[in-house]
Amino acid sequence: MDKEQEDRFFSSKMLACPPRGHWTSFRLVDEQGDGKPYGGLRYTVVDSVGQEYSGRLNGEGFAKLENHYRGPLVLTLNDAYGGVDGVYRALLKRKHYPLPITELQVRAEQTRFFHEDGFRREHNPAIKDADVFIQVEVRDLVRHGAHLPPVVKRFYEPQSSLLRAMSELGIGPEHPFGIALSPNQHNVLEVRPLRALRPLLSTDDQFCALNLYQLALMATLSYTDFGQDPAKRPVDRVRFAEDPSVGHLFGEALAGFRENWRIDKGQRQRFYPLYEDVPYSKRLEILPFDPTLYASNHPDQGEDQEHPANQHFFDDQEDGGDTQAFICHHDEVILIAVRGTASLKDAIRDVDALQVPFEEGVGKVHKGFYDAFRAIQDFVLRYLDRFHAGQKVIICGHSLGGAIALLLAEALRRFPGDDYNILLYTYGAPRTGDADFVQGAAELVHHRMVNNNDPVPGVPARWMDANWKVWVPGLTMTVLSGYGLLVFGAGLVRVGGAPYEHHGQQQHFMPVRFGDRETSALLWDPTCESIEHAACTRILQQWRGDMPVRGNLLAQMIDYQDHMMVASYIPFAWATLRRWQQTQENSRTVVTGHEYYLIDNALATLKAKLYEHIRQMRYDEGPRGPTAAEKAAMSAMFKERDRLEQTRERLQTLHYRRLTLADVYGNAAQSAEFAGSVARWAKHTENQQSEQYASLPPLLDSERRLAAQPLDINSII
Repeated sequence: MDKEQEDRFFSSKMLACPPRGHWTSFRLVDEQGDGKPYGGLRYTVVDSVGQEYSGRLNGEGFAKLENHYRGPLVLTLNDAYGGVDGVYRALLKRKHYPLPITELQVRAEQTRFFHEDGFRREHNPAIKDADVFIQVEVRDLVRHGAHLPPVVKRFYEPQSSLLRAMSELGIGPEHPFGIALSPNQHNVLEVRPLRALRPLLSTDDQFCALNLYQLALMATLSYTDFGQDPAKRPVDRVRFAEDPSVGHLFGEALAGFRENWRIDKGQRQRFYPLYEDVPYSKRLEILPFDPTLYASNHPDQGEDQEHPANQHFFDDQEDGGDTQAFICHHDEVILIAVRGTASLKDAIRDVDALQVPFEEGVGKVHKGFYDAFRAIQDFVLRYLDRFHAGQKVIICGHSLGGAIALLLAEALRRFPGDDYNILLYTYGAPRTGDADFVQGAAELVHHRMVNNNDPVPGVPARWMDANWKVWVPGLTMTVLSGYGLLVFGAGLVRVGGAPYEHHGQQQHFMPVRFGDRETSALLWDPTCESIEHAACTRILQQWRGDMPVRGNLLAQMIDYQDHMMVASYIPFAWATLRRWQQTQENSRTVVTGHEYYLIDNALATLKAKLYEHIRQMRYDEGPRGPTAAEKAAMSAMFKERDRLEQTRERLQTLHYRRLTLADVYGNAAQSAEFAGSVARWAKHTENQQSEQYASLPPLLDSERRLAAQPLDINSII
């Protein structure tokens, strides 16, 4: 209609019914200009006097209305999904937060972006047949859209002002949703595909380089906030604009098909996860917030109001603690990441090393870690009770978070009435339980990462002089880092009780120098404990008399960065993934001859120093022979000697080992999207290292840290 007619039509003084005899056609297409994905969908159109027209799109996604009243129309496609696909049926029927999934949503999830990065297409071939061309989202056409991704900037905007005007005048649909169609014209609607990105993970128990890298990123993400706005007591909607944050990554970036690399606020290096392109409903879900649909979301619930932040994110600061974790899920995986030490409250838990019974299983565990686990337990169990439907439960954590994650994983494995399938990856975790606990948890699959001279895995003390009485000046020594506080103190050393032991299959990063400014890492599983104790021995010095050896104490802390995720664990995990990828590309073994020579010599030197220490202990024996403590220490050292031999044998095996695709990627290599995921990751400049064995990504000078030797023998014993 022309402007004069439009003005008369929207005049509040006009009471006459507008004439009929008008027509409107429309077509839904994907980003390739194809209407077939939307063929057969049922639609509803309402004209300017409220007359409703229903029908189905033809096989090409086309429909035409004849003889409707003058003026614009409003198109909606709100029919609920009625198919038999198990994933969609489960989401529709689940007890908590059932999703209003429509047929339109399911169709849009089967389409693909024209551009691989999800950037909107500017010139769709269907434009040539259109009088009016509009780029729409599924949420524009359905009643409830809180579970759908945020709208992405478009080149061809819908006529939202016309839709608002019709709503204000009381004409058109009862609810203000839908797309306004221009009458007497052919309208083409390009529907944005509903695809999302999710971190590619292997659900196989076997260790793989993919999970090593991916879960290092997820464990680091646990240090960020959830990032919800408003954080508490939302009224009608929530946003996740803060980047990096847990909510932003899963609720906005990946839901909107954007590859995020920032997982730490101070991070400047780009570490991209490997993402797989999946239908939107198979993403790692952040629950919707819609008070009109879910009574639990309504502000009237007061303190009991549910919203994404308190469903996915745990932080007990208001209860006097400072344990933090996040949890989310998709149809195959429930992911739990637990934060490490980041505050003084965490530090107090770190040093509370009294052994207490592990009531959920057997043995005794570190009291501080156990208190933190008990704080988080109900939060996790409630989420699993609502959303666990047979998925693999993958848990990860760094430092203190690794200790909490271990207790959580073992408690879930033993939880009565549920058969949780648990996979655990930890980074720089301290010892958490005694020998009985470790033996009782033997069936728990746990891959435990230790980086070079990271001091934290060496505490609480276990062998050699297990009854050290270490007093650090001021009781606690803290080292400021990018994550907060790394704490060592008297409480970390066992006094009485059974020895603490490590749980899980160790994977040790050993730095290797390529040149003056190039460093990489060799990942392997040494049987001996000496390597792991190197940094602990440097920091917690054996003393004579009542005082510790104070000389050069701060200088001994130079390796504290080995405990940091962004500075150390993530770069070494990245280098391992690239190294293992390149063994596949070049059909070569993991360990070069040069690396084998360096490490084997280091182990031989370590064995010699161990013998020297044993001889010295025998020389220092009193006239009555060794004390009970000296006998225990001697026995431990002889066991360590045997483990050193086993370690050298493992190194030799590793030298000749050729990796399989499963070693690198686990069962993720069987995913239909696997090849595309790897290709997408490889396109980033940061991941295009072409050497046989990847060195670490170049660091800024302010971030640079190079290891002086592949193994610091002088720091051991």
